[in-house]
Amino acid sequence: MRRVLYDATSPAAAAAADLLRDEFDVAPLSVPAASPAAAPAVVLVGPDSADRYWGDAPLRVVALVAPDAAGPWPAHWYALLPAGVGAPILARAVANAFADLDRAAAMARLDRELSELNAIGIRLSAERNPRDLIETILTKAREITRSDAGSLYLVEEDADGARSLRFTLAQCDSMEVPFRASRLPLTDASVAGHVALTGEILNLEDAYIPPAGALFQINRAFDDEAHYRTKSMLVVPMHTPQGETIGALQLINCKPDFARRFASIDEIERTVQPFSPRHEQLAGSLASQAAVAIHNSRLFENIRQLFEGFVQASVTAIESRDPTTSGHSFRVANLTIGLASVVDRSATGPYGATSFSADEMTELRYAALLHDFGKVGVREQVLVKAKKLLPGELERIGQRVAMIKRGLELRYAGKKIEHLLDKGRRRYAEQAAAFDAELAAYLAELDDSLSRIVVANEPSVLPKEVAAEIERLALRVFEDHRGDRHAVITPDEAAVLSIPRGSLTAAEFTAIQSHVRYTFEFLNQIPWTKDLRDIPKIARSHHEKLDGTGYPDGIRSEDIPVQSKMMTIADIYDALTASDRPYKIAVSTEAALDILTQERRSGHVDGALLDLFVDAKIYEQATAPTLNPPRTDRRRPTR
Repeated sequence: MRRVLYDATSPAAAAAADLLRDEFDVAPLSVPAASPAAAPAVVLVGPDSADRYWGDAPLRVVALVAPDAAGPWPAHWYALLPAGVGAPILARAVANAFADLDRAAAMARLDRELSELNAIGIRLSAERNPRDLIETILTKAREITRSDAGSLYLVEEDADGARSLRFTLAQCDSMEVPFRASRLPLTDASVAGHVALTGEILNLEDAYIPPAGALFQINRAFDDEAHYRTKSMLVVPMHTPQGETIGALQLINCKPDFARRFASIDEIERTVQPFSPRHEQLAGSLASQAAVAIHNSRLFENIRQLFEGFVQASVTAIESRDPTTSGHSFRVANLTIGLASVVDRSATGPYGATSFSADEMTELRYAALLHDFGKVGVREQVLVKAKKLLPGELERIGQRVAMIKRGLELRYAGKKIEHLLDKGRRRYAEQAAAFDAELAAYLAELDDSLSRIVVANEPSVLPKEVAAEIERLALRVFEDHRGDRHAVITPDEAAVLSIPRGSLTAAEFTAIQSHVRYTFEFLNQIPWTKDLRDIPKIARSHHEKLDGTGYPDGIRSEDIPVQSKMMTIADIYDALTASDRPYKIAVSTEAALDILTQERRSGHVDGALLDLFVDAKIYEQATAPTLNPPRTDRRRPTR
């Protein structure tokens, strides 16, 4: 019965209250009854009542005044009736006041529910982690429907098109759920399967008593194992905007109060309520939002996998142009992310305040994987150049030496013939022996020159005296039988063979260095998302040095991103220890760390980062290629 309160100090209000005792619960007015938390009520006052305003309390004031009273009357009064009005009119006015209270309560509830749904929608749209998304969906669905338990099923499709139902998650407030993820046939045999197939909401007052003709039966094995009782049940399909049913949301045992926990099966039998039509609407609305969120999450994951595949294919394609560096980009990525994880965990030192979010770690990993992307713009003969001379050039020099030898042999054979023609056999044996000795000396000199050229062609450090000998070879000429003069090597070949260290000429080294600019230019054309937009910048700076002597821009420490500084250490370490470089011998870990220490002393690499690299033994992470990033333990803000 609805409660009517009256001001006992007002004769008009007291008289009116007496007329309503048969229809309403009538009681004198008290201050506690007018609190905002009190049950909705109608208050009767008279013109002689003290004027009071109860703010947001669920009350409506009906005033009884003399018919000829002129007012003015308080604005918060709901209705104004003449004192002494008959019971029917008074009862109708009070009933209207209660109806207005109900409408206000319904509007407030609707506003609250819409706000909750909106907040849930925002949270669902912002959640990227699939597992957290599923947890949020089921938790919020139970909250708005006051469900003690619930579970979520998702429709999955195999490569051959066969569909099944995955039991993805279960929750229960009153007990610990013995949950095991499993896969079920998508059929009418289960409640979730029935709803997923029909796309219709199923509301059961007692789950143990299915509707007549239903093909499904409740599996009581869960209840028996957990000593639970599934009573009221609401199962809602999750539809995408395209009309596809991607799962079913199953809510169990509607409670009078969501905070309540059931202590026994008997309490469940006595207390659980049926799910109302309003619960169907709310759960249906949330299920639609959940379907969109899951669909978007799957789409995001598909795009992520597609991009991962693109990155892996790109790195593989880049390294296929230079098979000698196979695996380098993957190893550099592993080392860089490993060092970044240590920096993120570090609470002291120069980088104690530096942290990386999950998105920043992903950004860094992609930058490390693609740091040599610009090598696609470098000529392959330069990119894979293992010796100082290009492939085929040493062979041409060998052929030239063979030609010079043949010319010398013909020249000295001609001298012998000329001697016979001019002087006959007189002293021929002696002269022929002299000619043979001269020829042998020339041939030995040519063989020695070719040996020196072969040695000088190696990309090792070239002593100055050897370089001088190579330059003299370009000036040394041999005369053939026709009087033509030939040198073993040209001045250009001598310049290449005189490279003091490595295999690249200055022009070729500049071409190799240009790969960093190409990397930036190519990567900068990709429309990166906001959380990946710094990839080109990070990749561009991995050959910069703290003292400004690096390339391509010669920037100093303060302008080099910390991500690039970490990548520089990883890149140098892997280039030194890689065993597949034909132009150098792999060095040991100890030697590589010593070289990095020298680079630190020279002001080229960051000492604090190198200390973390060594102390945490990050170099041990240069393992097999992987595209899966290590997760950070916490969230804090070469060639």
